[in-house]
Amino acid sequence: MSHPAEPHGAGLGQRLNWLRAGVLGANDGIVSVAALVVGVAGATTDSAALFTAGIAGLVGGAISMALGEYVSVSSQRDSERALIAKERGELRDMPEEELAELTQLYRERGLSDATARQVAEELTAHDALAAHLEVELHIDQHDLVNPWHAAISSAVAFTLGALLPLLAILLPPPDWRVPVTFVAVLVALALTGTVSAALGGAPRGRAAARLVIGGALALGVTWLIGTLLGTTVV
Repeated sequence: MSHPAEPHGAGLGQRLNWLRAGVLGANDGIVSVAALVVGVAGATTDSAALFTAGIAGLVGGAISMALGEYVSVSSQRDSERALIAKERGELRDMPEEELAELTQLYRERGLSDATARQVAEELTAHDALAAHLEVELHIDQHDLVNPWHAAISSAVAFTLGALLPLLAILLPPPDWRVPVTFVAVLVALALTGTVSAALGGAPRGRAAARLVIGGALALGVTWLIGTLLGTTVV
């Protein structure tokens, strides 16, 4: 029996991969598009310019996030597959050495010599490759990361995150656009930081504070730059 609050079972790596890509994509969508439209709003109140900048940032950012995640996770999966192939070859070519290595790994985990040897022999008889991958390399050959899942999750999350500042800058009257966007973005960042920390078992306040402070700095700097450039142009 497992504890209800602890993650167990097949597919955990995939779910964590989706979560990581989704949270990262949402935060990037919120901050990057918010900084873009707030910067433009500092230079002009033209709704068409704000809409164009926001849509360009949303589309370009979503594609960039998806490509980045796909390349990164593909490289990770290729490395895992190479390690699996290497371990499979070693088990085929030198089984006794691999058994001794597995025994030593269990000794290092605190088992006695006799128990470590028995565990290593029984696991080798059951599934030698799985035993070595788990103990030696911390890999589950049936739960490798999927680059397409990461890419799609990241792109969708970025798009959803980016819609918030885009709507916040376009819907209110011109004088309220920047303040409304600031508030909406900081609240959203606090929520995503709290949710991601809760799912990962980390301190919620610290995670939320990091995102809120970083987002506020990004918005403040880009708004100031847009204001200065807009004033200069006029």
